[in-house]
Amino acid sequence: MAERFLAGAMVVPFVLAAVAAPTEERAVVTTFTDPAIDESSGLVVEDGLFVTTNDSGDEGRVFAVDPRTGDTVGVTRWADDPTDVEALAPAGPGEVWVADVGDNLERRDAVQLARVPVGEGDREVDPTVYDLVYPDGPHNAETLLAHPATGELLVVTKELFGGRVFAVPRRLDPDAPNRLVELGDALAWATDGAFLPDGRHLVLRDYVRARVYTFPGLEEVATVPLPPQQQGEGLAVDDTGRIFLSSEGHEAPVLRFRLPDDVRALLDPPPASPAAEPEPDPLPDPAPVVEEETLRPGWPWVVAGLVGLGALGAVLLGRRRRR
Repeated sequence: MAERFLAGAMVVPFVLAAVAAPTEERAVVTTFTDPAIDESSGLVVEDGLFVTTNDSGDEGRVFAVDPRTGDTVGVTRWADDPTDVEALAPAGPGEVWVADVGDNLERRDAVQLARVPVGEGDREVDPTVYDLVYPDGPHNAETLLAHPATGELLVVTKELFGGRVFAVPRRLDPDAPNRLVELGDALAWATDGAFLPDGRHLVLRDYVRARVYTFPGLEEVATVPLPPQQQGEGLAVDDTGRIFLSSEGHEAPVLRFRLPDDVRALLDPPPASPAAEPEPDPLPDPAPVVEEETLRPGWPWVVAGLVGLGALGAVLLGRRRRR
């Protein structure tokens, strides 16, 4: 119980940073109207719909939401009692990967992955479930990414002192553990992520910032602040490169997020020749924004939060040493 309290307490500074009081615009694309969507933890854009799932404590279900209204237009039920569903990733037309990979206390021998259909209308499915095993023991994770060209899947762990990126085997065995392969280090406390359409870059988020990496090298390109959210846990990228963010909470808004111009310039491929036409904007403006809100940035609270986080981490490590 004490470990669970400490793990939860370490999130508090970041939540305070997100909701704390000077002015930053955030573009609200839509708001989830379904009271059943109360802990949006993963986000995917599929066939013009937002697809999301609640995290731990819910049954195994995935919601398809019309961005024009915020209303749920379809629910896919795939399991009665998953352990801790935390992430979604694109799986091809009309489908998503669902990642039951949460493990706050790092006690699970294996985590699970399933591929389910999504879209308008309700359905119950019985998908093949694949066991995933880390090479070095249990980890907590909330992030699953799918490469836009190859379909390669990545799991990113959520850890206090730095996350790690693991590759999922290309061929999954439904009858035996599928061993993950470590690729490199990543953002600590990652809550979601996605590939950009070029397949050469990916973006990960935590509660207050996003970090862009090259792929497959996993070299850091830039770190940028995110607009304030109640408890930001979802991130999706559509096929034009538009970035969207979701958050836990009832009637939570989905935000449009645009990488700064200087960061976007780093992602553009070099021109074919000095005389060539400039590349088109890889992240064009989305459809008209439904609502604009003005909030105050929380960076002073982020600094305080990080200090508090370090202190709580020290307490947790002290407890482990005394065992």
